[in-house]
Amino acid sequence: MKLSLALLASAFAASSAFSPAATTVSISRSSTSLNASRNRDKVASRSKWAESRGYGTVAEAAAEAAATGLMTNDDGLEYVRLANEAGDTSDIYLFGGVVTSYKVGGQEFIAVRPDAKMDGSKPISGGLSHCWPQFGPGEIQQHGFARNVNWTVKSMTDTTVELEMAPSDYTKEMWDKEFLCTFTVALEDDKLSTKMFVENKGEESFDFQAALHSYFTVSALDNFSIAGSFAGKEFLNKMVGEGEMQTEDREEITISEEYDRVYMGVNDPVLKDTGSGKSLAVMNTAGYEDTVLWNPYGDEGMGYNNFVCVESVKFDPVTLEGGSTWTGDMALKAGDL
Repeated sequence: MKLSLALLASAFAASSAFSPAATTVSISRSSTSLNASRNRDKVASRSKWAESRGYGTVAEAAAEAAATGLMTNDDGLEYVRLANEAGDTSDIYLFGGVVTSYKVGGQEFIAVRPDAKMDGSKPISGGLSHCWPQFGPGEIQQHGFARNVNWTVKSMTDTTVELEMAPSDYTKEMWDKEFLCTFTVALEDDKLSTKMFVENKGEESFDFQAALHSYFTVSALDNFSIAGSFAGKEFLNKMVGEGEMQTEDREEITISEEYDRVYMGVNDPVLKDTGSGKSLAVMNTAGYEDTVLWNPYGDEGMGYNNFVCVESVKFDPVTLEGGSTWTGDMALKAGDL
């Protein structure tokens, strides 16, 4: 399933929008469930910890919000909430294996679009959404199938969750390969770490692409810039004609028009928001080599002024031999400007 940069340029029109989901596979439920009394114990413990530091009722409220475990949203989709002792939280949906929230000190860093469907009728438009085993258009459906099947909870604690995606009748119809994907999310004291682990369980090799189609919050585009090793790098600008290779001359990227750009060899973006006074480092330490910037500038229905997609991508296809593995490590580290 090799997809060249030139091929992507020729098919650019479809490569950034989320397409409707096909029928999802049924979930194999984890034996882990949310126990109300257990969470009351956690809340009491966190409240006691907060009171000992003089934080009082405000901290008690924060502790209540930081209850952890397997939960269900108003539309019936299950998600896992992680929380640490500082009150930072992260939500990870089983549908699509997508991280939809990362809050540090009450500040949300991950965006979900206002037009997102949270009922499983289509892939969630937002969060750290998986594009696997294909990024963009190609031989199978747009962005592959990982974002519109249910992942299984393999293990979890208050601060970590391990999800698994295995072949099903649905996936085999479009991509009959012997794979196993494990996605681990860890809410650490100073960052949110993710690991995508791909195993070839068969004897024959297969090719794949991998990406986290990541949506990040923005107070307003006028307040926002993206730093990193962009200057001097070539990128595919898919908003020019049928796609045109250009060279970036800026040290920091600002967005004042519709964006859909593939920056090859850039994997160190740092988001800066003067409106919130916060920064967010996207730390790609293994696997993800490229960055895609996407924003539907002017589209009020998508909420264009309050998010930017800064995507962690392995664009050139990986050939994974039988019995081999591939790892994509990405972490988010928040800071102050």
